[in-house]
Amino acid sequence: MILLCILILQVLPFTGAALLFAGSCAFEDSSCGYESDETFLPWTLNEEGHYISVDTSSQGERAVLLSPELQTEEWSCIRLIYQIATSLESLSDPTMLNLYVRQEGESFDRLLWSAKEPSDSWLIASLDLTNSTKKYKIVLEGILGQDKFASIAIFEIKITPGYCIDCDFEENHLCGFRNHWNPNVNWFVGGGNIRNSQSILPRDHTLNSEFGHYMYVDSVYVKHFQEVAQLISPRTSMPMSGCLSFYYQLKQESGIVFTLYIRDTSGFYEEIWKTDNTVNAEWNLAEVDFDAPYPVEVIFEVAFNSAKGGYVALDDLSFYPVYCSNWTGLSFNPAEASCNFEEDLCNFYQDRKDGPGWSRVKVKPNVYRTGDHTTGFGYYLLANTKFTSQPGYIGRLYGPSLPENLQYCLRFYYALYGFFKMSGTLAVYIFEENHVVQEKIWSVLESPRGVWTQAEITFQKPMPCKVVFVSWCKSFWDCGLVALDDILVSLGSCQAAETLPAYPGECTFEKGECAFTQERRNRSGWHRRRGQTPTSYTGPKGDHTTGVGYYMYIEASNMIYGQKARLTSRSLRGISGKQCLTFFYNMFGAGTGILNVYMKKEGASEETLLWRRRGEQSITWLRGLIEYGCDTYHQIIFEAIRGVSIRSDIAIDDIVFQAGPCIEMEDMILHSSGYSEDLNEIEY
Repeated sequence: MILLCILILQVLPFTGAALLFAGSCAFEDSSCGYESDETFLPWTLNEEGHYISVDTSSQGERAVLLSPELQTEEWSCIRLIYQIATSLESLSDPTMLNLYVRQEGESFDRLLWSAKEPSDSWLIASLDLTNSTKKYKIVLEGILGQDKFASIAIFEIKITPGYCIDCDFEENHLCGFRNHWNPNVNWFVGGGNIRNSQSILPRDHTLNSEFGHYMYVDSVYVKHFQEVAQLISPRTSMPMSGCLSFYYQLKQESGIVFTLYIRDTSGFYEEIWKTDNTVNAEWNLAEVDFDAPYPVEVIFEVAFNSAKGGYVALDDLSFYPVYCSNWTGLSFNPAEASCNFEEDLCNFYQDRKDGPGWSRVKVKPNVYRTGDHTTGFGYYLLANTKFTSQPGYIGRLYGPSLPENLQYCLRFYYALYGFFKMSGTLAVYIFEENHVVQEKIWSVLESPRGVWTQAEITFQKPMPCKVVFVSWCKSFWDCGLVALDDILVSLGSCQAAETLPAYPGECTFEKGECAFTQERRNRSGWHRRRGQTPTSYTGPKGDHTTGVGYYMYIEASNMIYGQKARLTSRSLRGISGKQCLTFFYNMFGAGTGILNVYMKKEGASEETLLWRRRGEQSITWLRGLIEYGCDTYHQIIFEAIRGVSIRSDIAIDDIVFQAGPCIEMEDMILHSSGYSEDLNEIEY
């Protein structure tokens, strides 16, 4: 606790007499309606005020702090000032602080932010919260991990209307803006009657007073040509588009370059504004059309040519969700460039002059050929599906036009069958429309046969372009089959998407078993695995999520006939109305037994059967849909029962809980819902 106590004097300036909005708390005299969840460790309010904390002096690993019920119909910003203190730097099970939003009518909390980096001083997190008519609570979860001397402290929670990028620099935490340290030139806080620069600094813009604050950078310590200072905003956490405005003052004796950039999570810079040489000595208003469809930081960069360059001052940043000019902004919808081929080719098309090309096909559940990736019994594209007299073939599938100067993440699933030589069997090109140039950005190297494998590619082009999928075969004897499904285009880098919080209520088993538990962990229970199961002619060849990831399964060779394995969810909050549970299951093997899904209400002794499958279903992953209602706490149980032989492995993957009815329930009821034991349309 020593590390926490030394910070009190530093945090005091944050907690002035400013008006606090609902949900805000400085933890001075009370917890402001925040309460510990009694199921877990308690959070303790420091007797002298200034913070609330949890540490390893209490027995337990988890502490949960709940806010009072809140409602924010306007966009708002949550700022959290916190510290994680540990005695060990790296552990497999580190100390963590998570922030969730618990919305009314949702069974799962939505993770907004997570931190595990220890520090010897307080840190600040800024999180945008979109407007909503639903009531909600903020949930702060402290996980103490393996460290014997760990503590987590929260000094202040502040909720304000507006955007986290808005800032007048009047508060000591500077709205989460930070200076990128440079030995010679840096951004400093100006004003407040501070006289710490050789420059003649202006009054601030907010208060028009020498006691107001602003940010400034001065050339007085410049030693090299083009010395650069950067002021970096908090990273946006929600898609934003509109007008970014700010006031700046520039005194220039020799060359100064003042530039505004946005930087994405992969480090790519895009210039969106630069000052001209016509500015006057007063505060100047700058307005910039701003698009951030994915997480970015805004960077104010000043470059000096000499120590006599002058200075730049900055104040009153503000964002408004309407463009500054008549610019219409980003009108592109990534869904227009995506397709699962269930209805048609969407906005994709092909050039048939090359040969047979791509065909849209559907395969009924069977024990020989894999079905589609979307549901297991839907449509996908298949290249080289017809015998031809040509020595080989080439199939090109063109996507719709993509706007220039945007970063895209392209994800798709492919499967290969029967190729002797895999090189060149499937490739992705970018076709730049203006220059009629095709650039290869991906091609298949080695891949397991008959497994839907995910590929992901990040790209950005300075001009409009199209994605082209090319399947090519030199000669008939080298040719097999190339399958393509679930093409998804999103904005931002693929790596950035991986760092975002997981969808609430989703479990892919990639990082563990999520919130599922088992009464007994032994050889006859559920196992987490990747790749093919040990016994031949049963079980999946790979997982459903990526083809090379993890899934849960029972190993029939470790069990006896009729033995059960049960995987139980944590307690789920009930809601009024329907809920939709989707998951994927694999029941391949001549001796396959039964897969049941039950619901158990809190306090009840009996379980309700929601869904059942008996016997061999398909060699592929099939989607299950369950629509159910429960207005009280409950658990969902996946029960697998071993069949008559060792070829009886059963696997599940990609479980998702969603509020509301299943959208596709009426269309898919024949294939995926209910508990009829006779539902089996497998073809042998």
